[in-house]
Amino acid sequence: MNRFNHLFALPAHRAFIPFFTLGDPNPESSFEMICTAVDAGADAVELGFPFSDPITDGPVNQRSMRRALDAGTKYDTCLDLLRRVRSRYPALPIGLLLYYNLLYMRGERAYGELAEIGVDAVVCSDLPYDESASHMAALARHGLGCIQMVAPNTPLARAKLLLAQSSAFTYVISRFGTTGTSEHFDRAAVERIERLSQSSPQPIVVGFGISKVEQVHDFWRSGARGVIVGSLFSLCIEHNLNELGKARTLVRDFILRVQTDKPGGHLLSSQAAAGKD
Repeated sequence: MNRFNHLFALPAHRAFIPFFTLGDPNPESSFEMICTAVDAGADAVELGFPFSDPITDGPVNQRSMRRALDAGTKYDTCLDLLRRVRSRYPALPIGLLLYYNLLYMRGERAYGELAEIGVDAVVCSDLPYDESASHMAALARHGLGCIQMVAPNTPLARAKLLLAQSSAFTYVISRFGTTGTSEHFDRAAVERIERLSQSSPQPIVVGFGISKVEQVHDFWRSGARGVIVGSLFSLCIEHNLNELGKARTLVRDFILRVQTDKPGGHLLSSQAAAGKD
């Protein structure tokens, strides 16, 4: 079992999972931002390696990745950041959202490195399920959790297949298009989560476009076991590059508001605190 399995072991628990691009706006500030989010009450984190052609990301996260690359963030830089996060927070579930070429070019050792560091699960947003057999096998060989993605137009039968193939959680995309913030979601998006939650005991985590506390709570109430917010935090960084302390405050305050009146309580706050340096 990986740490996500433990996180979702209590059926009533709902998780908040922030996304950050590793190295944005520079490696040290990136580490400080991740620590801010965990200390504020994030239940897990999803982290991305910057990539030059992030086809599933919208302009906000594209700029986030460009800032990281311009700051000199490389693959090994990301591994070093992951080691620091894992050392500080031994109990924290860590998921990675990667572009498959990064793993493919590094080969089998990429999976071994991630497992040795203590990464819990991986999703490759540009790798279709039908072409992912070797990737899934490598994850299994190294004890890494598999995260499948379900799109808004995925037929129910295929969605059930993807749910069954996910060993950490299934990432359900809340809307059409790339990542980015959304002011409103159609009721159909929430109803779709309700249907999928009723179709499978596997945990469902929702992402793409979520940028308001009320949206997080709405998706929790619909049956999502977790909600991922990323572009909002990338914008916090972008708008405060000369005052990153303000960006950290905005991220911390958002997470504190999300966790207020949260269903099921917060499982990892004491564990994360115990693991701090």
